[in-house]
Amino acid sequence: MTVIDVYLETAASACAFLGLPAVAERWDDPSALARLRTGPLAAHLASQLVQVPPVLDAPVTGDRVSLSEHFARSTWTDGDLDSEVNTYIRRISEDAATAGHAAVTDAAGAALAQLRHRLPAEEPDRAVQLPFGPWSLTLADYLTTRLLELTVHVDDLAASVGAEPPAMPPAALDTTIGVLCRLAVERHGAPAVLRALSRAERAPRTIAAL
Repeated sequence: MTVIDVYLETAASACAFLGLPAVAERWDDPSALARLRTGPLAAHLASQLVQVPPVLDAPVTGDRVSLSEHFARSTWTDGDLDSEVNTYIRRISEDAATAGHAAVTDAAGAALAQLRHRLPAEEPDRAVQLPFGPWSLTLADYLTTRLLELTVHVDDLAASVGAEPPAMPPAALDTTIGVLCRLAVERHGAPAVLRALSRAERAPRTIAAL
């Protein structure tokens, strides 16, 4: 499977989960994430589909960087909830959630339908301009970042509404875990990650990548 195939399958799973009545019922409740209600979390999850068509259409103006360089430049990975970028993400998610559960779910479904038609015709190595950074990525790398967001936030949303997370495509999980392991190695060093995965008695307190 190509990254396009994996993204579309993962997006479909996320979209189906967004539509669950439990999500609508908990819309205004606190989510599993600090300072974020369930509705804004769902809206942020939906944005991982909704933002993609505009990205495909945007002119490329920034230098193309590698996936590892992209994460190195991304300030949201520092875990600071009060940072400018994380505050901005919460604000736009809260704004999007005011449309309500049905509208957010419908927008995600419409984006998915469009992407099922468009993405298979795209070249994975073409450059796309990021909406949240002055640099560009290949389409394959950009979709990898969306896979990470979809996989992690579906689990966040499931925890928020007291439901089991949906079964995600194995390739999506492999990709996400691989990216998180690489980020954890860059943040904590290879020995810490190795011990956390293989030696509980020597494991560090945390190897969180994000």
